[in-house]
Amino acid sequence: MPDPVRIAIIDSGVHPDHPHIDAARLLPGCAVARDGGVSEGDTLDSLGHGTAVTAAIMEQAPDALCLPIRVFHEALRASARALVSAIDRAVEARVDMINLSLGTINPAHGAALAAAVARAEIAGVLIVAARDVDGQLCYPGSLDGVWGVSLDWDCPRETYVERGGIIHASGHPRPIPGVEQRRNLYGVSFAVANVSGIIARERQAMPNPATRSTIQKQPIAPTA
Repeated sequence: MPDPVRIAIIDSGVHPDHPHIDAARLLPGCAVARDGGVSEGDTLDSLGHGTAVTAAIMEQAPDALCLPIRVFHEALRASARALVSAIDRAVEARVDMINLSLGTINPAHGAALAAAVARAEIAGVLIVAARDVDGQLCYPGSLDGVWGVSLDWDCPRETYVERGGIIHASGHPRPIPGVEQRRNLYGVSFAVANVSGIIARERQAMPNPATRSTIQKQPIAPTA
């Protein structure tokens, strides 16, 4: 069996004791401060967002390994410098993919993020990120070289669709038994996570790991 696909999840960290998290599939991660400084092993999630994103990816890709990189600390806000540092750190860790269930609508950060995306692309690391929020383009998700994801509430969680070069996916996370869907977290963050998990599962199925980085966007019809 090929080596597991390795996914860096740049978010609020992860809570390893959550019932939807398989702690055995977590790689040693780090935290990145607003100034870009890195702290090893400081990945405990106090916000819940990163845990829910990781749970969605783990469900979609049951063989993948997840590397948490915490950029959100007291709130779901991070600096562009922290995001660039986190992307570079993920590339240094030799992951196969980076999940960015986040982004900025400020074009002033576009150049720095484009440079980080280019470094990841050279290293063969695929980035999946939010393309837009409420119609406003996000960085780095709207940049060339990134699999930008948009919301499609009619798309089942088990698949995604490609229309006009744009990936669309469900914005629902992994369901919580006994909790109504409308009371759970939802949004483009989870559309990104669902796509990352599906792509990781597709890559894992490739018999030759050396070809994993060549996977291309394919129009996949939603299931009934």
